Formats: sequence, C-alpha cells, structure tokens
Amino acid sequence: MTMAKDLVLSEQIEDALVARNLRGMKTVQPALAPGYCMRAARLILACKGTVLISTGFPVKDTFETDGPLGAIALYRVMEALGATPILVCGGPLANAICDDYRIHHLAVGQKQGMAQQVKQAMEALQPKLIITIELPGQAADGCYYNMRGVDISPLTICFDDFLKTANCPTVSIGDGGNEVGMGNISDALSSLDIIPSVTTCDELIVADVSNWAAHGLIAMISYWTGVDFLENWDNRAVLEYLSQHGSVDGLTGKKTLTEDGLPCEQSEALIQELRDLTGFCRRS
Repeated sequence: MTMAKDLVLSEQIEDALVARNLRGMKTVQPALAPGYCMRAARLILACKGTVLISTGFPVKDTFETDGPLGAIALYRVMEALGATPILVCGGPLANAICDDYRIHHLAVGQKQGMAQQVKQAMEALQPKLIITIELPGQAADGCYYNMRGVDISPLTICFDDFLKTANCPTVSIGDGGNEVGMGNISDALSSLDIIPSVTTCDELIVADVSNWAAHGLIAMISYWTGVDFLENWDNRAVLEYLSQHGSVDGLTGKKTLTEDGLPCEQSEALIQELRDLTGFCRRS
C-alpha cells in the first residue's frame, strides 16, 4: 500500500512540474515510466558519500538562474542528509560561488583530453551519485546547442563523459530537450523544434523549469523523512545571491530575479503546491 501511495504522490508531483508545458515537456512526459521522481529521490536518500551536482547553462559570458538555484537547493538537502555534495561547473559560475560551496572546476569549451580529465576526477572524487540540472548535453554531432539552435560548445563544460563512465547512479534534470540526460527520450523529442542532447542517464526528470524539478525531488524526500525541507527555502534570497554573483535570466538575458522569464512568485506558488501535495501545508 505504501509503495502504491508513493507512486501516486510521485505522479502528482511529476504532473505539477510540467503542468504549464512551456517547452513541450508535458508532451514528451509519456515517454518516461511513471514514478521517476520517486525513483530519483530514492537514489538521493541512499547516497551517504560524495555526490557530484553539475550545472551551469551559459548565456553569453555568464550563467543563467535556472540550474544553479536548483543545484544549491539539492546541495543543501543532501548535506543535511549526510552526503558530501560537490558542485561541478565552469567559470564564471564556479568562480562566482566557490567561496560558499564545494566546487570542482572544469574548463569551458574543452573537448580534447576530457576522457583523461574525467578519469582523474572520478578516481579522486569517488562519487556515489551524479546529478545534472539544466546542463547542456552533447547532440549527435558532438556539439552543444541552446534552444535557438546556436552552437554554444565554446562556452560550456563537457560533462557528458562523467555519466558515460560512471559506476554509480546518475540523475538528470531538464526542461527543453537539449540538456544532459535527454537521450533517454530521444524518439519523443523529435516532435520538438530543437537540436536534442543524446546523452543518457539512469533517471530523467522533466519540468517546465529545471529548478522546479529540484523542488519536486526535495518534496518527495521531505515526505519520506518527515522533514519539510521546503519550509524554510527562500527562493528570492537565492535568486538575489545568484544575481549579485552575475546570473541572468536564461530566456531574456536580463539581470532579473526571474527563472526562464517567470517571476519568483511562480516558483513560490509551485513550492506551495508541492508542500500541499506532501501534506506539510494544507490550504484551508
């Protein structure tokens, strides 16, 4: 009965994350086996060692708000659960937040020699779990593209080999089809006007905004642990922190406290809905 209830909750969360269908994720959602939030959250709960969380979608010469905010949310929760999270990113994101978080820095635009770098990093860090959130993934031609089809290979880190060679579980989050992990649903993505990523993962979570998927996973973890990790999450404060360190909105390119063009209140409403679903904050 508990398993059945967990699956129902997971599906409710999964549907909430794509309800707006901003970039076709609700359209491709049926390609995923239901319960993916539940399965990914279990992997997170089981991890007591090092977890690599990679993010940082480049916008011109800086990074967007979608991705880093969700990565920080997951970082804080995993640390509270006893794991050792490390954010894997390139500059300028790595340089901007390295004083506040454990960082493993990767050079951007560097495909040559990545296999050796990945091997050395994996041997040194010994991750028990790898998570990517809103991270460009390689297309079939080996390049990286944004939603407009522009080649951003010189601006992004090449993280795909971490997943390809991992001997630990991998979880990926995306909202457009061009992110790491989207290779899991390649056939479904053919209906979208994008150049998709072909990199696969163990569990893929799709959402209208990638940050929202992080909140969805945290909601599932909160439900199981009885600890409302979303209660004290201050979405605006983290957006302000990122903005002070150089972030811009990924859709508009402007230095605003928004995520993919959406005001902070939209994320706050989604978090409220997740807390309602998990029974922590019932509306009267």
